[in-house]
Amino acid sequence: MKRTIGKSSLKASASFVAFVAMSASGLNAVSAQEVDDEEEVSVQETVIVTATRRAEGIQDIPLNIAAVGSDQIEQQGFGDISELASYVPGLNVSDQGGRDGNRIVVRGLNAEPVQAAFGQPDGGGTVATYVGEIPLYVDLRLNDLQRVEVLLGPQGTLYGAGTMGGAIRYIPNKPEFDGLTFDVRTDIYSYSEGDGISSDTGFTLNIPVSDQFAIRGSIDYLNDDGFIDYPFVVQEIGVSEPDPDFSDAAALAANFNPADDVNTEETLSGRIAARWQPIDAVDATATYYFQNQENGGRNTSGRRGVLMTDDYSSAQRVLEPNERDVELFALEVVADLGFAELTSATGYGEVTENGQRDQTDLLITLEYSYEAFPTFTAFTFEDDKTESFSQEVRLVSTGDYRYNWIVGAFYNENIYNGLSSEFTPGYTAFAGGTRPDLNDLEYFSADRQELEETAIFGEFGYDITDQWDVTIGARFYDYTFQTGNQTNFPIFEGPDFQPFVLGDLEANVPLDPTTLQDEQGELFKVNTSYTFDNGNLIYATFSQGYRLGGGNAGGDCPPFDPNSGQGLCLLASGQQFGPDPVNDVRQLDERAYVSDTVDNYEVGVKTTWLDGALILNGSVYFIEWTDPQLAATSVNAGTSITVNAGAAETMGLDMSGRWQVNDNFNLRGSFSYTKAELTEDVPDLVTTIGPPGFSTVFEAGQTGDRLPGSPETQFSIFGSYVHPLANGNDVTIEGGYAWQGDVLDEAGARGNSLTLPSFGRASIAVGYETDTWSATAYVDNLFDELAETSVAANALFNQTINGANVRSFRTNVLPPRTIGVRLSYNFE
Repeated sequence: MKRTIGKSSLKASASFVAFVAMSASGLNAVSAQEVDDEEEVSVQETVIVTATRRAEGIQDIPLNIAAVGSDQIEQQGFGDISELASYVPGLNVSDQGGRDGNRIVVRGLNAEPVQAAFGQPDGGGTVATYVGEIPLYVDLRLNDLQRVEVLLGPQGTLYGAGTMGGAIRYIPNKPEFDGLTFDVRTDIYSYSEGDGISSDTGFTLNIPVSDQFAIRGSIDYLNDDGFIDYPFVVQEIGVSEPDPDFSDAAALAANFNPADDVNTEETLSGRIAARWQPIDAVDATATYYFQNQENGGRNTSGRRGVLMTDDYSSAQRVLEPNERDVELFALEVVADLGFAELTSATGYGEVTENGQRDQTDLLITLEYSYEAFPTFTAFTFEDDKTESFSQEVRLVSTGDYRYNWIVGAFYNENIYNGLSSEFTPGYTAFAGGTRPDLNDLEYFSADRQELEETAIFGEFGYDITDQWDVTIGARFYDYTFQTGNQTNFPIFEGPDFQPFVLGDLEANVPLDPTTLQDEQGELFKVNTSYTFDNGNLIYATFSQGYRLGGGNAGGDCPPFDPNSGQGLCLLASGQQFGPDPVNDVRQLDERAYVSDTVDNYEVGVKTTWLDGALILNGSVYFIEWTDPQLAATSVNAGTSITVNAGAAETMGLDMSGRWQVNDNFNLRGSFSYTKAELTEDVPDLVTTIGPPGFSTVFEAGQTGDRLPGSPETQFSIFGSYVHPLANGNDVTIEGGYAWQGDVLDEAGARGNSLTLPSFGRASIAVGYETDTWSATAYVDNLFDELAETSVAANALFNQTINGANVRSFRTNVLPPRTIGVRLSYNFE
């Protein structure tokens, strides 16, 4: 297969690297060896990272790594990864609010629609998140962290599955042996579109029990009062009219119970860690993390929908609360063996989630007669649980030699159970259902997934000269994956059917042996770098990454029968689904999808100038993506599924810099450009609708189609000025601006997808700081700009069927202008 790369684009990128030294690697760091004396080290904050499994200054590492330290997190008031992402080039996070979670995209490696997925969020699947040493997806609150490390580009050899785009590591502060400390913090703020006062309050306590044993704990409570209204919530589901005469105030009052500021979020998070160092050579830390989140509704706007609400209102008919609880038990042990450092990382995690969503739009667009029921409103209750266990053991060489090495083994087990219960109050009697005892339970689905993964990995590095080194790495992996599913339509079931709870799913739904995937593979990395006499370096990397395969929920379709419908089922590749045996054949497998892989080619530079006052870093890259997992739609019932396409590619550049202009004034900035597109046609990729009504038409993805989920261009700039006072305290003035270009919401849906417009968000802050306490007043989204981050459906869904307005077309929005004050106090 022939691929072409735009020569002018690469030429411009190469020139740019040579002169401005791009990359996301050194947002706030400089290596101590790059300055001449101790005085100059203070020009820039030194950030030591462990992304390479060794503690190194970030400017010394010939890889694309960004590190955001605790000082910057506190200075800019970052609460989660979506707020931090604007200042890391190449990283884009589609913030969909607490209810729907974040979608993380690095370097354009995303083919999923930019919309909230049903069930537990996973960040998009191409970027893995780590809490300390343990792989676990969680949108972690950034409290009491030492730093956040962002590894850009495939990290398959050291970090394994799910790191095709990169990895994000949340590194917590460890318990300390040398002093009792107690820190208190609070953030009080209000939205321009909300009526309430929100707060985020917490504390951290460090207790050194002895010279060898210490305990550290933190608790934080976020109480966000929200800013999205639901003006069309029906008073009584199945009785109130969801689509009355909207011009009649009396009809609105009789049928609706409006709810204001519904997208509330209450999150209680914390951890307790115990650290024991019985001898200098052994350091063990046991940690329990928890994050309990209650969300009142979505950050969704119906401004583009058929009812055309205002910017911060939703057209949903029912409230959509949910709860998500995350627990993680971690044990990390590090032992110095003299010739190497031995690390054992053991983790057990649980993620449980339950919630309710408005299901009315999906059912009326199927045109199965639901829309004929004049007061039809439906909702779905979801109940999910994921359990994971991981164990990694690795040896990392120590000592001052021309060579270095890493060798390790990894095991992971992941078990997912999920229930989906769809209720249609009043519809059972209307449709003549046989099971009124089930309280209008109209659809019941149970899903199981079991994954087991093993891997061995290693890297070997050699210093060819004092300035030139080479590293090679490999990972060999093996995984098995199996699913089970049960689907029922209870209102017409016989007396033997009874729904069950999540805890009984394993006993009721066996794993299907026909869904078993057993796959082995290998990944490789080659890296070389050259360090010049002035400490600046240039590097080149070839690296690979992969993502695990999986299965779609639903049973297999029987052979085509023109006299009966096939209902909710999944087709195999090549299976006939319509009366035409030539044209009505499914070209993609709806039942399962295999792992996808990427090959990354990258050249970068890391430079430090002006005696350490100026850092400029950068890289250019080209990534080939094989068998990308893309979102598609099943033929029967139009359910969302994942399939494998042929190929895609991304290419672009990253830049970042930091300049300590003088003792008081600091600037930092970033820029990235990404071009991501399909490089092979994808048959039957998505389903569009043909109004009037909702007849479906399959549409192919074509070579050259842009991939969804990330902007082509984004940049940020942040400045901080510190004014010392005569009493020894400081006044700080800070300001930042982050901008991103437009984002395509869905691949292959030319003319029917929505291109989310570009937006920029500015912030300012003024603070007062002493040795023990600080206070900062701030304004985020200074110009109150509307920002849409994701979308559901498209404008073709703005239809009315038998008097029922289809409200599928909606977007998730970022918060409006926010004004607040942050306070902190340190007791020592």
